[in-house]
Amino acid sequence: MPLEIVRNDITKMQVDAIVNTANPRPIVGGGVDRAIHKAAGAELLAARNKIGDIATGKAFITPAYDLPSDYVIHTVGPVWQDGKHGERELLTECYTNSLRLAMENQCSSIAFPLISAGVFGCPAEIAIATATQAIRDFLVQHDIEVYLVVFDRKSFRISNSLFDDVQNYLDEMYVEELLDEEYRGDDRDRRRMALQVPAYLGDEAPASEKSESAPVGAAATSSFGKKRSLEDLLSEIDDTFSEALLRLIDAKGKTDPEVYKRANIDRKLFSKIRNNPAYQPSKTTALAFAVALELNLDETRDFIGRAGYAISHSNKLDIIVEYFIDREEYDIFTINETLFAFGQPLLGC
Repeated sequence: MPLEIVRNDITKMQVDAIVNTANPRPIVGGGVDRAIHKAAGAELLAARNKIGDIATGKAFITPAYDLPSDYVIHTVGPVWQDGKHGERELLTECYTNSLRLAMENQCSSIAFPLISAGVFGCPAEIAIATATQAIRDFLVQHDIEVYLVVFDRKSFRISNSLFDDVQNYLDEMYVEELLDEEYRGDDRDRRRMALQVPAYLGDEAPASEKSESAPVGAAATSSFGKKRSLEDLLSEIDDTFSEALLRLIDAKGKTDPEVYKRANIDRKLFSKIRNNPAYQPSKTTALAFAVALELNLDETRDFIGRAGYAISHSNKLDIIVEYFIDREEYDIFTINETLFAFGQPLLGC
């Protein structure tokens, strides 16, 4: 799980390091800073005093004392003015310098608050976009689990235009699904006739209308009545999810690291999938790889179908992912930000 957005109290995060939005001077500020010092105990302030003043964008590390993490990384975010005074660049430095410090201290996991999004006045959508861009740039060259911790979901906002567009798409797909369900329930026989589907479909077909080559799993005999061997049946099974994934990576001309990083999947999980042809992924993992491989909707349906999943218009997660794939927008971080904003599970994490 290279980057996961979670709703939690950062002082409760069981990671190697948590990041504190520190006061520039060695005193306890408000918000996250106060909460971390309260949970860590008086020793943290003594360690912070030894650091002295911290310039905006810089980062320093101390033990975490009574916190469940090993370290606290103190960084000072910029006070937002108008976006024209280098605020984004300084905010990026906060994340990059904190991540570098975590790696230098052999941390394998780190949790960030939304730096500068509170009393420092940075608009939430800019704080989120800057954070995810800085983290994703770092993850291209490094392996570390990163959590972006949001205490209150209301404080996490994507752009209004994207939120409204996705909401309209959700409403449209839900209406379509509800109408389809109503049609299936009230007028099923008439629909069958309109589509010219035999009434026995899904049950046993009359002997005169059976296909000469029965589908796998339907009947284990050929048209000549000869029982087919298990080996014959298994030979007709399509690629497993794992086999299809590896074949598609080659077909798309991509490398393994390129794909699993774009899928927001860590190297260890990808290794398990690669080395086990029968690996059964979660649906969010399957969809994450579909996004990383930039599959279209038909390809995505076929691909996740190999793991036993389908895209449903009665599932918000599916509709949101479909929204982005339909528009050929394959940025998994943007997709996950949108899923989080709508209270849905994230891809890859």
